[in-house]
Amino acid sequence: MVMFNWEEFLSPILLSLKISLLSSVIVFSLGLIAAWYMARRQFIGKTIVETLFMLPLVLPPTVVGFALLVSLGRRSWVGQLVESLFNQPLVFTWEAAVIASVVISFPLVYQTLKVGFMSIDRDLEESARSIGASERQVLWFISLPLAWPALLSSYILGFARGLGEFGATLMIAGNIPGKTQTIPTAIYVAVDTGKMGLALYWVLSIVITSFVMLMIVNRKKRE
Repeated sequence: MVMFNWEEFLSPILLSLKISLLSSVIVFSLGLIAAWYMARRQFIGKTIVETLFMLPLVLPPTVVGFALLVSLGRRSWVGQLVESLFNQPLVFTWEAAVIASVVISFPLVYQTLKVGFMSIDRDLEESARSIGASERQVLWFISLPLAWPALLSSYILGFARGLGEFGATLMIAGNIPGKTQTIPTAIYVAVDTGKMGLALYWVLSIVITSFVMLMIVNRKKRE
């Protein structure tokens, strides 16, 4: 039996769950707004905007991480502003890992929500408007209930994607044990240092979590 320190084992798991929970809420909110607007509006440059939304899906995570590092680092105006407000840099913090997870997860969440909104019968929405419903009422009482399976799927996919994020997180948040070390970065270090048993347990924890969440998504799609 492989012996290991429980604190060392649980620390990346708890931090990963913390980052994934926060990032999934943020990316779901942003994706919901963007998907609703893009599914219901036509405007010049829409294709370009959608391409930008989907770009993190096809770019290597390290490229996304580099872009975030340049944009949010101590030499950028955003990084300098954050440092002046909170007296600490944004990079190499767990908050930076949240940002990385949001950016990487956004394309999946956005596309899933957009497909869900586009699958709704527009006649139902127009009928609600014809009897005096505002856009907010149409969204809350017609669109969101009908798109419920897509809402659940998008949130779970965003959570799972954030949980498994590695490249961008490593670039902008680093791999500081107890501070920014997530499950994927912990697995990488464990393998690199020959701690294969510890790496295996971390792998099993993330595989089981992702499997359960994807199973929930697939079950909802069949309902």
